[in-house]
Amino acid sequence: MIHITDAMVEAAVSVADARAVLADAFLSFGRQEAAMQARIRSEAGGVKLSTLGAVIPGQQVLGAKVYSTIKGQFSFVILLFSSVDGRALATFDAGAITSLRTAGCSVIAAKHLARPSSSTLAVFGSGPLGRAHAMQLAEAFPLKRVLLVSRSPDPALAAELEATCGIPTRMATATEAATEADIVVTASRSPSALFSGELLKPGCFIAAVGSSLPNTRELDDRAMARASLVAVEWRDQSLREAGDLVLADPEALPAEKIVELGEILAGKASGRSADDEITIYKSVGVGLQDIALAGLAYRRIAGV
Repeated sequence: MIHITDAMVEAAVSVADARAVLADAFLSFGRQEAAMQARIRSEAGGVKLSTLGAVIPGQQVLGAKVYSTIKGQFSFVILLFSSVDGRALATFDAGAITSLRTAGCSVIAAKHLARPSSSTLAVFGSGPLGRAHAMQLAEAFPLKRVLLVSRSPDPALAAELEATCGIPTRMATATEAATEADIVVTASRSPSALFSGELLKPGCFIAAVGSSLPNTRELDDRAMARASLVAVEWRDQSLREAGDLVLADPEALPAEKIVELGEILAGKASGRSADDEITIYKSVGVGLQDIALAGLAYRRIAGV
């Protein structure tokens, strides 16, 4: 068994290869050929331990991610096994995998739910997750500008994001960003909605990735009501963890509006069907993503 660091993952796995293996994993899940373990959280004295995992026979791997949360800071480890003979294959630091898989799945969703001509991206949140999304979406769509919304008004944040994604970037207000963007990424830790859903531009796509707690939300009921569909990674986990869904008025978000990403990839559910539709992808992070990417990184690094 080997240990694989974040630096090793970054050197071995391209974003394109990551998206390909993630799409394959979700397709397998949509066909009921893979399984997931939902996240379990344990907490004492303000310290959290969380675990989640997956079994992906088509990629010959299974495993679990375990992480601590202390004062809002995360530390991740993944343990990977072979689904062929059960051997423990590798351990991972998993910070790089977490960032790569979250943005990668947002792009996979965007390919089915965003307009191909989308040119303005709005990013709510100036942390690593927001930067990863800007970088991957800039590669996948013909973006001409990025609007950054942050609690800090420092213009240096926009310059840093521009250097990351290679697209002209400037600071913006929440109202301006929600009104003008073709693609909106919410990668914040906001406990309440970041903007009024009434502001959203017809035809926009939203990737809401910042919250995985049932008592916090980044999108309001108006955004949910205006959306034609809300795609999730896995209903079972999303409907327990995603405050955007848990707190939504059932009239704004009826059950039939929620579809799984794997169902879209498997052709069991439709994606965008009209240019003026508003579509949403709500991510909480699932074990399938971590284990699929860990398997890819292991194969590349171990040469198997």
